[in-house]
Amino acid sequence: MSSLVTGCTGYPRYLNFPFDGGGRGLNSRASDLEPQVTSTYIVFISDRNGSQDVYLFDAQQRQLISLPGLNALDEIASHPSISEDGRYVVFGGSRQGKSNIYVYDRQTEQKRNLTADLQAEVRNPIINADGTQIAFEIAQDGQWDIMIYDLSGNPLKLQ
Repeated sequence: MSSLVTGCTGYPRYLNFPFDGGGRGLNSRASDLEPQVTSTYIVFISDRNGSQDVYLFDAQQRQLISLPGLNALDEIASHPSISEDGRYVVFGGSRQGKSNIYVYDRQTEQKRNLTADLQAEVRNPIINADGTQIAFEIAQDGQWDIMIYDLSGNPLKLQ
C-alpha cells in the first residue's frame, strides 16, 4: 500500500499515485491532501466538489466510499484521521472562524462535535488504531498543548 502513495512526508502532504504523470489524485483532477493510510483505507481532504471536504478511499476495492452526513457546505475540513477498522473518522473543521474536532461514525452515519464546549483553537486530530482515543492540539494560555479524549468526548488525564 505505502508503495502506491508518494509524497506523504513533510507538510503539506499530497496524495499522488506514481502512475499518474499529470500529478492528479484519486480519480480526480482536484488536489487531494493530507492522506492518512491504514491497511485498507485512505482518508484525505479534497476540493473536488468546490469545498474542502473529507473523502475515504477503499484501497482494496479501489473506490471511494460514500460518507453521508459528513461534509457540510459551510465547513472547511482538515487533517482527517481514521481508525484501523475504518469505522471512525476524525477531522478538524472550521466554521465561521471557529475550529472544532469532529468524530464521524460510519456505522451510524452520525457526525459529532467533540470540542463544542472548548473555548480555544483546536487542530490536527488523530485517532488511535482501535478508535477509542483521539489526540489533538489545543491553544490555551498562549501555547499549543495536546489533549486526549475518549470516543465519548471525555478528556483523559495523562499520567
